[in-house]
Amino acid sequence: MAKKKTNSKENPTPKTETQAPLMVNAQYIKDLSFENPSPLTQTAVEERPAISVNIEAQAHNIADRSYEVVLRIRVDAKRKENQVFLLDLEYAGAFTIGNEVPEEYLRPILMIECPRILFPFARNIIATTTQEAGYPSLLLTPVDFAELYQQQVSQEQKDISKPTQPETLQ
Repeated sequence: MAKKKTNSKENPTPKTETQAPLMVNAQYIKDLSFENPSPLTQTAVEERPAISVNIEAQAHNIADRSYEVVLRIRVDAKRKENQVFLLDLEYAGAFTIGNEVPEEYLRPILMIECPRILFPFARNIIATTTQEAGYPSLLLTPVDFAELYQQQVSQEQKDISKPTQPETLQ
């Protein structure tokens, strides 16, 4: 067996370990609720239900640079006034953000990038849950979390700029 001659130029210098700017430590279902009030009567009806979807993202600090981000998705399906089903999912992830990320970027990362990572998994849970409940699989369309974040920031700025009026007691 011939040995390969090594040249000092071929030996790389030892690399120092660097932390990724964003690490996913865990992903999990925090809460899942599915209400199916009358599934047998729903299958006979051909009319599609009206479906409303509400998506919220929240983040809170759990350690030094570690955060829990929770994606809450509520799906409400009604046919006229009758509840077809109600699905409430809180899908969460534990994330660590590297020290090299400046403070001013923390909130956008937590409210845009982290929900973007969580969404496909939450979407799959919703699709599977609706299918297992006897309905066609509900596939949510992709969400622009950057736009949702901009709307939230705009709303916060409007709330700050509103003059506050003293409360009157009656």
